[in-house]
Amino acid sequence: MINNSKHQSKNHPLFGGTGGGLLTVVGAGPGNVDLMTIKGIKALQSANVVLYDALVDANLLMYAPQAEHIFVGKRKGCYRYQQEQINELIVQRASQGLHVVRLKGGDPFVFGRGAEEMEYAAQHRLEVAVVPGISSATSVPALQHIPVTKRGASESFWVITGTTKEHKLSKDVAFAAQSSATVIILMGMSKLSEIMALFKKQGKSETPVAIIQEGSTENEKIGVGTVASIEKEVEEKQLSNPAIIVIGEVVRHREKIRNLTGLKAKM
Repeated sequence: MINNSKHQSKNHPLFGGTGGGLLTVVGAGPGNVDLMTIKGIKALQSANVVLYDALVDANLLMYAPQAEHIFVGKRKGCYRYQQEQINELIVQRASQGLHVVRLKGGDPFVFGRGAEEMEYAAQHRLEVAVVPGISSATSVPALQHIPVTKRGASESFWVITGTTKEHKLSKDVAFAAQSSATVIILMGMSKLSEIMALFKKQGKSETPVAIIQEGSTENEKIGVGTVASIEKEVEEKQLSNPAIIVIGEVVRHREKIRNLTGLKAKM
Protein backbone atom coordinates (compact mmCIF):
# COMPACT_ATOMS: atom_id res chain seq x y z
CA MET A 1 0.00 0.00 0.00
CA ILE A 2 1.11 3.55 -0.64
CA ASN A 3 1.61 6.24 1.94
CA ASN A 4 -1.21 8.71 1.39
CA SER A 5 0.65 11.57 2.99
CA LYS A 6 3.27 11.40 0.23
CA HIS A 7 1.23 10.29 -2.77
CA GLN A 8 0.17 12.87 -5.34
CA SER A 9 -1.53 12.19 -8.67
CA LYS A 10 1.64 13.12 -10.60
CA ASN A 11 3.16 9.91 -9.22
CA HIS A 12 0.14 7.80 -10.07
CA PRO A 13 1.43 4.39 -11.27
CA LEU A 14 -1.56 3.66 -13.52
CA PHE A 15 -2.73 6.85 -15.10
CA GLY A 16 0.18 9.29 -15.17
CA GLY A 17 -0.54 12.89 -14.34
CA THR A 18 0.23 16.54 -14.89
CA GLY A 19 1.01 17.39 -11.30
CA GLY A 20 -2.51 18.39 -10.32
CA GLY A 21 -5.34 16.34 -8.88
CA LEU A 22 -6.84 13.25 -10.42
CA LEU A 23 -10.37 11.86 -10.46
CA THR A 24 -10.72 8.19 -11.35
CA VAL A 25 -14.27 6.96 -11.78
CA VAL A 26 -14.28 3.24 -11.01
CA GLY A 27 -16.99 0.66 -11.62
CA ALA A 28 -17.29 -1.74 -8.68
CA GLY A 29 -19.33 -4.36 -10.56
CA PRO A 30 -22.75 -5.77 -9.65
CA GLY A 31 -22.14 -6.27 -5.93
CA ASN A 32 -19.94 -9.29 -5.29
CA VAL A 33 -16.43 -8.10 -4.40
CA ASP A 34 -14.93 -10.89 -6.54
CA LEU A 35 -16.40 -9.20 -9.61
CA MET A 36 -14.31 -6.06 -9.15
CA THR A 37 -11.64 -5.67 -11.85
CA ILE A 38 -7.94 -5.82 -11.05
CA LYS A 39 -7.47 -2.36 -12.52
CA GLY A 40 -10.20 -1.05 -10.23
CA ILE A 41 -8.41 -2.53 -7.21
CA LYS A 42 -5.15 -0.89 -8.31
CA ALA A 43 -6.94 2.45 -8.52
CA LEU A 44 -8.23 2.00 -4.96
CA GLN A 45 -4.74 1.12 -3.74
CA SER A 46 -3.42 4.42 -5.04
CA ALA A 47 -6.34 6.54 -3.81
CA ASN A 48 -6.14 9.30 -1.26
CA VAL A 49 -9.92 9.72 -1.11
CA VAL A 50 -12.70 7.27 -1.97
CA LEU A 51 -16.26 8.49 -2.52
CA TYR A 52 -18.50 5.42 -2.64
CA ASP A 53 -22.15 4.65 -3.32
CA ALA A 54 -24.80 2.61 -1.51
CA LEU A 55 -24.65 -0.31 -3.95
CA VAL A 56 -20.91 -0.75 -3.40
CA ASP A 57 -19.82 -3.50 -1.02
CA ALA A 58 -17.90 -1.67 1.71
CA ASN A 59 -15.45 -4.57 1.88
CA LEU A 60 -13.84 -3.11 -1.22
CA LEU A 61 -12.60 -0.24 0.93
CA MET A 62 -10.04 -2.58 2.45
CA TYR A 63 -8.03 -2.04 -0.74
CA ALA A 64 -7.71 1.63 0.24
CA PRO A 65 -6.99 1.41 4.00
CA GLN A 66 -5.08 4.68 4.18
CA ALA A 67 -7.51 6.70 2.09
CA GLU A 68 -10.30 8.92 3.39
CA HIS A 69 -13.60 7.06 2.88
CA ILE A 70 -16.72 9.15 2.27
CA PHE A 71 -20.14 7.55 1.79
CA VAL A 72 -22.10 9.60 -0.75
CA GLY A 73 -24.82 7.12 -1.70
CA LYS A 74 -28.54 7.12 -1.20
CA ARG A 75 -30.78 4.54 0.42
CA LYS A 76 -34.53 4.40 -0.12
CA GLY A 77 -34.54 7.91 -1.53
CA CYS A 78 -32.52 9.38 1.34
CA TYR A 79 -29.47 11.28 0.16
CA ARG A 80 -26.34 11.74 2.25
CA TYR A 81 -25.11 14.22 -0.36
CA GLN A 82 -26.84 15.86 -3.29
CA GLN A 83 -25.11 15.47 -6.65
CA GLU A 84 -23.91 19.06 -6.62
CA GLN A 85 -22.26 18.43 -3.25
CA ILE A 86 -20.57 15.29 -4.58
CA ASN A 87 -19.19 17.26 -7.49
CA GLU A 88 -17.82 19.88 -5.12
CA LEU A 89 -16.27 17.23 -2.88
CA ILE A 90 -14.45 15.77 -5.86
CA VAL A 91 -13.08 19.14 -6.90
CA GLN A 92 -12.22 20.17 -3.34
CA ARG A 93 -10.16 17.06 -2.64
CA ALA A 94 -8.59 16.69 -6.08
CA SER A 95 -7.61 20.38 -6.16
CA GLN A 96 -5.28 19.58 -3.26
CA GLY A 97 -3.30 17.37 -5.66
CA LEU A 98 -4.92 14.19 -4.36
CA HIS A 99 -6.13 11.12 -6.20
CA VAL A 100 -9.91 10.87 -5.75
CA VAL A 101 -11.58 7.57 -6.62
CA ARG A 102 -15.30 7.76 -7.27
CA LEU A 103 -16.45 4.19 -6.64
CA LYS A 104 -19.77 3.37 -8.25
CA GLY A 105 -21.83 0.19 -8.54
CA GLY A 106 -21.88 -1.71 -11.83
CA ASP A 107 -20.32 0.22 -14.70
CA PRO A 108 -20.13 3.98 -14.13
CA PHE A 109 -21.23 4.73 -17.70
CA VAL A 110 -24.37 2.54 -17.55
CA PHE A 111 -27.03 4.59 -15.77
CA GLY A 112 -24.45 6.00 -13.41
CA ARG A 113 -23.42 9.63 -13.28
CA GLY A 114 -19.77 8.93 -13.88
CA ALA A 115 -19.69 10.86 -17.15
CA GLU A 116 -21.25 13.92 -15.50
CA GLU A 117 -18.79 13.85 -12.62
CA MET A 118 -15.83 13.48 -14.98
CA GLU A 119 -17.07 16.41 -17.05
CA TYR A 120 -17.44 18.59 -13.96
CA ALA A 121 -13.92 17.72 -12.80
CA ALA A 122 -12.47 18.37 -16.26
CA GLN A 123 -14.15 21.78 -16.34
CA HIS A 124 -12.12 22.57 -13.22
CA ARG A 125 -8.95 21.54 -15.07
CA LEU A 126 -8.50 18.31 -13.15
CA GLU A 127 -7.18 15.15 -14.73
CA VAL A 128 -9.78 12.43 -15.18
CA ALA A 129 -9.73 8.70 -15.84
CA VAL A 130 -12.22 5.85 -15.84
CA VAL A 131 -12.02 2.16 -14.99
CA PRO A 132 -15.02 0.33 -16.48
CA GLY A 133 -16.91 -2.09 -14.27
CA ILE A 134 -18.90 -5.25 -14.95
CA SER A 135 -22.43 -4.04 -15.61
CA SER A 136 -25.23 -5.58 -13.58
CA ALA A 137 -27.41 -5.39 -16.71
CA THR A 138 -25.65 -8.37 -18.26
CA SER A 139 -23.77 -10.01 -15.39
CA VAL A 140 -26.66 -10.46 -12.95
CA PRO A 141 -28.80 -12.35 -15.47
CA ALA A 142 -25.73 -14.36 -16.53
CA LEU A 143 -25.11 -15.51 -12.97
CA GLN A 144 -28.65 -16.90 -13.01
CA HIS A 145 -27.92 -18.68 -16.32
CA ILE A 146 -29.91 -16.16 -18.33
CA PRO A 147 -28.04 -14.99 -21.45
CA VAL A 148 -29.12 -11.60 -22.78
CA THR A 149 -28.72 -12.91 -26.33
CA LYS A 150 -29.03 -16.45 -27.63
CA ARG A 151 -29.06 -17.75 -31.17
CA GLY A 152 -32.62 -18.50 -32.21
CA ALA A 153 -34.12 -16.64 -29.25
CA SER A 154 -32.78 -13.07 -29.21
CA GLU A 155 -30.55 -11.20 -31.63
CA SER A 156 -30.20 -8.06 -29.51
CA PHE A 157 -31.00 -6.54 -26.15
CA TRP A 158 -32.21 -3.26 -24.77
CA VAL A 159 -31.01 -1.86 -21.46
CA ILE A 160 -33.43 0.76 -20.22
CA THR A 161 -33.87 2.78 -17.06
CA GLY A 162 -37.31 2.20 -15.60
CA THR A 163 -37.46 5.61 -14.01
CA THR A 164 -36.28 8.83 -15.65
CA LYS A 165 -34.97 11.89 -13.81
CA GLU A 166 -38.56 13.19 -13.92
CA HIS A 167 -39.59 10.00 -12.03
CA LYS A 168 -41.59 8.77 -15.01
CA LEU A 169 -41.39 5.53 -16.97
CA SER A 170 -38.98 5.77 -19.89
CA LYS A 171 -40.73 6.07 -23.25
CA ASP A 172 -38.22 3.57 -24.64
CA VAL A 173 -39.97 0.74 -22.79
CA ALA A 174 -42.96 1.03 -25.13
CA PHE A 175 -40.67 0.81 -28.16
CA ALA A 176 -38.76 -2.13 -26.68
CA ALA A 177 -42.01 -4.00 -26.05
CA GLN A 178 -42.64 -4.01 -29.80
CA SER A 179 -39.32 -5.68 -30.58
CA SER A 180 -38.15 -9.29 -30.37
CA ALA A 181 -35.13 -8.23 -28.31
CA THR A 182 -34.39 -9.12 -24.71
CA VAL A 183 -35.42 -6.18 -22.55
CA ILE A 184 -33.45 -5.45 -19.38
CA ILE A 185 -34.85 -2.77 -17.12
CA LEU A 186 -32.94 -1.23 -14.24
CA MET A 187 -34.57 0.82 -11.50
CA GLY A 188 -38.00 -0.27 -12.68
CA MET A 189 -39.66 -2.04 -9.77
CA SER A 190 -41.85 0.93 -8.87
CA LYS A 191 -43.11 0.95 -12.46
CA LEU A 192 -43.60 -2.82 -12.79
CA SER A 193 -47.34 -2.68 -13.42
CA GLU A 194 -46.93 -0.04 -16.11
CA ILE A 195 -44.14 -2.01 -17.76
CA MET A 196 -46.10 -5.25 -17.86
CA ALA A 197 -49.14 -3.41 -19.22
CA LEU A 198 -47.08 -2.24 -22.20
CA PHE A 199 -45.98 -5.79 -22.98
CA LYS A 200 -49.52 -7.13 -22.59
CA LYS A 201 -50.65 -4.49 -25.07
CA GLN A 202 -48.27 -6.05 -27.59
CA GLY A 203 -49.77 -9.52 -27.07
CA LYS A 204 -46.84 -10.75 -24.99
CA SER A 205 -48.62 -11.93 -21.86
CA GLU A 206 -46.86 -15.31 -22.03
CA THR A 207 -43.37 -13.89 -22.56
CA PRO A 208 -41.02 -15.08 -19.78
CA VAL A 209 -39.86 -12.61 -17.14
CA ALA A 210 -37.22 -12.87 -14.44
CA ILE A 211 -36.69 -10.40 -11.64
CA ILE A 212 -33.41 -10.63 -9.76
CA GLN A 213 -32.97 -8.72 -6.51
CA GLU A 214 -29.51 -7.88 -5.14
CA GLY A 215 -27.89 -10.00 -7.81
CA SER A 216 -24.44 -11.57 -7.18
CA THR A 217 -24.67 -10.97 -3.43
CA GLU A 218 -25.50 -13.33 -0.56
CA ASN A 219 -28.93 -11.67 -0.36
CA GLU A 220 -29.84 -12.48 -3.96
CA LYS A 221 -33.45 -13.45 -4.66
CA ILE A 222 -35.17 -14.29 -7.92
CA GLY A 223 -38.69 -14.59 -9.18
CA VAL A 224 -39.53 -16.12 -12.56
CA GLY A 225 -42.85 -16.00 -14.37
CA THR A 226 -44.48 -14.44 -17.40
CA VAL A 227 -45.64 -10.95 -18.24
CA ALA A 228 -49.08 -12.01 -16.99
CA SER A 229 -47.92 -13.66 -13.75
CA ILE A 230 -44.79 -11.86 -12.62
CA GLU A 231 -46.53 -9.29 -10.41
CA LYS A 232 -48.03 -12.09 -8.33
CA GLU A 233 -44.62 -13.74 -8.15
CA VAL A 234 -43.07 -10.49 -6.93
CA GLU A 235 -45.69 -10.22 -4.22
CA GLU A 236 -45.20 -13.80 -3.09
CA LYS A 237 -41.40 -13.58 -3.09
CA GLN A 238 -41.48 -10.04 -1.63
CA LEU A 239 -39.06 -8.78 -4.25
CA SER A 240 -38.07 -5.13 -4.25
CA ASN A 241 -35.27 -2.76 -5.22
CA PRO A 242 -32.47 -3.02 -6.06
CA ALA A 243 -33.56 -5.43 -8.76
CA ILE A 244 -33.19 -6.11 -12.46
CA ILE A 245 -36.12 -7.00 -14.69
CA VAL A 246 -35.37 -9.31 -17.63
CA ILE A 247 -38.09 -9.83 -20.25
CA GLY A 248 -37.68 -12.21 -23.15
CA GLU A 249 -37.43 -15.76 -24.42
CA VAL A 250 -33.84 -16.04 -23.11
CA VAL A 251 -35.26 -16.46 -19.60
CA ARG A 252 -36.27 -20.01 -20.59
CA HIS A 253 -32.57 -20.94 -20.86
CA ARG A 254 -32.29 -20.93 -17.07
CA GLU A 255 -34.91 -23.62 -16.63
CA LYS A 256 -33.48 -25.63 -19.51
CA ILE A 257 -30.04 -25.69 -17.89
CA ARG A 258 -31.55 -26.67 -14.56
CA ASN A 259 -33.42 -29.56 -16.18
CA LEU A 260 -30.36 -30.76 -18.10
CA THR A 261 -27.93 -30.62 -15.20
CA GLY A 262 -30.11 -31.01 -12.15
CA LEU A 263 -28.87 -27.62 -11.05
CA LYS A 264 -30.83 -26.07 -8.23
CA ALA A 265 -30.68 -22.38 -9.02
CA LYS A 266 -30.97 -19.94 -6.17
CA MET A 267 -34.59 -18.90 -5.70
